[in-house]
Amino acid sequence: MASKLLMVVVSILDLIAFGLAVAAEQRRSTAKIEQDSEDEYNYCVYDSDISTGYGLGAFFLLFASQVLIMVASRCFCCGKALNPTGSRACAVILFIFCWITFLIAESCLLAGSVRNGYHTKYRKIFSEEPPSCETVRKGVFAAGAAFVFFTGIVSQFYYASYSKARGAFQPYGGEANVGMGAYK
Repeated sequence: MASKLLMVVVSILDLIAFGLAVAAEQRRSTAKIEQDSEDEYNYCVYDSDISTGYGLGAFFLLFASQVLIMVASRCFCCGKALNPTGSRACAVILFIFCWITFLIAESCLLAGSVRNGYHTKYRKIFSEEPPSCETVRKGVFAAGAAFVFFTGIVSQFYYASYSKARGAFQPYGGEANVGMGAYK
């Protein structure tokens, strides 16, 4: 049977990570071009950098959640083999989807945080075109939040089906193989 405490802790971590990713999307940095007092050069002024912290917080909380699930399920590479049931097949498929959604969510959160934390520091002197005040595209943290949500759901189902396959009834002494008898 699946550990209820583990599922609650992982759910809380995923929920907080989702909230931080949504907050990061809402508080993305914006920039505006300003001129110096002597009208010699233009430069970029950024308003806030809080979404970088929110994005990294969501990144690390989702990472902790994934580590807890994988340690509890032994990541399919350690321990005894699972029983050949439908739950094992479901756990394998959910394991793959869990890792795919996790990697996409982590990529979005990390890329958004890095891009949001990077601010152009150069100035343009006597130029017709203004400096490029690059910011994070709208939707990067939102995509990360969506995949955090999907990862949370898929990892919960993965752990439940893994636990069901691990604790299922094993006929004939508990071995997952074909029983052979002597030929007479």
